[in-house]
Amino acid sequence: MTVDKVPASLLHQIEQELDADERETMVFLCRDLVPDLPVPDIRKLWVALNERESLTLVTLSELLYRVRRFDLLKKLLKMGRASVEADLVQYPRMVSNYRVMMTEISQDLDKEDLASLAFLLMDDLAMSYGKVTKEKSFLAIIVDLEKLDLVSPNQLGIIENCLLSIHRKDLAKRIQKFKQEAKEIQLSVPETGASIVQVPDQYKMQSQPLGICLIIDCVGNDAGMLVNTFNALHFEVRCRQFLSASSMNHELYEVARLKEHKDYDCFVCVLISRGNHQELFCTNHVVPGFPLERVKNYFSGDKCPGLLGKPKLFFIQNYVEPGNQQENTDLLEADGDLYTIPQGADILWSQSMLGASTLERSPHSSSYYLSTLTELLIDPRKRRLPLLDILVELNDKVYEWNRTNPAEHYSLLLKHTLRKKLFFSHPC
Repeated sequence: MTVDKVPASLLHQIEQELDADERETMVFLCRDLVPDLPVPDIRKLWVALNERESLTLVTLSELLYRVRRFDLLKKLLKMGRASVEADLVQYPRMVSNYRVMMTEISQDLDKEDLASLAFLLMDDLAMSYGKVTKEKSFLAIIVDLEKLDLVSPNQLGIIENCLLSIHRKDLAKRIQKFKQEAKEIQLSVPETGASIVQVPDQYKMQSQPLGICLIIDCVGNDAGMLVNTFNALHFEVRCRQFLSASSMNHELYEVARLKEHKDYDCFVCVLISRGNHQELFCTNHVVPGFPLERVKNYFSGDKCPGLLGKPKLFFIQNYVEPGNQQENTDLLEADGDLYTIPQGADILWSQSMLGASTLERSPHSSSYYLSTLTELLIDPRKRRLPLLDILVELNDKVYEWNRTNPAEHYSLLLKHTLRKKLFFSHPC
């Protein structure tokens, strides 16, 4: 099910208002999510983003803001420029800082600048100068250089040097600032200056996208928040809502079979459902439900070779039905047979349990566990920390919540068999 689905009529109106350059810019901005789309086929972009659960009113307003169509924001989305800027600060962004920077440089180049850049780059592009200047925009040139592996978020020297050569020091400084900020965020241990790429005891987290994030929400309150968060962390998000136990079984099986895992560095699964300590009831609301132990088995090394040696992260919000709550509801890390303990290497299992009566009192309220988790994951300062440190902070925040909200008491389980430190790469 698509989250916050944007009406087709609205998309059609926007499509009619955009010129060719604006369409090209939108496709470029979304290349990390939807690579190799025809330019400027904006309709195919809408369809592709919709299929990836990435097209919402929030992300649509972000795209219009990036192409500087503030008139359409006001006319069609009833949003002012200031409100979008506030959202960009508060909520996860769909578009990477790298693509925003390239778009802004493109918007600030005049025809003479572009002609000079094309001339300087003609050897790298293996094209005639005349053909480049007549047919290629700056963003099209960047795409060609990306395909040749000459330009990327971590490889910007060729563009910086060209901008300096044509005396656009102002634009070169933007690249220098971007590189410096990215370098600062990459420092996982500030005292040593060791970067993610250089430290051998860290999981590789550099693929684009980082991996598949499967979200199955059988309650319906938190899917949109989770989709936005993991899109911002550069995962390919697949969101399914209100599944039966058999449908969940089928979805897990199909996702585990995906060939894309071999090219990605991580896998995330978020499950939200009513249940008991060993099972999820999904939309069936009957016992027996879907065994929690079975969830991780789909993604073990023998069942899913593409994820062998890679981190597999599971986040569970389980609303425990009456008669199934444990007597001790203190926040704890439990051992023994009471909880499902993930077996096998490279697995992290974070499970929250809350009485289902909370849903009866506040049927549309978000899970404090999930909302706090997403806030921590998208905080750039927190992403300098290993994931386990972030989850310890999550435990502390939930502990404080329990202390001040005794009627809504969360129990947490954190188990893992990770072999290395795991850092979420900053979305450059």
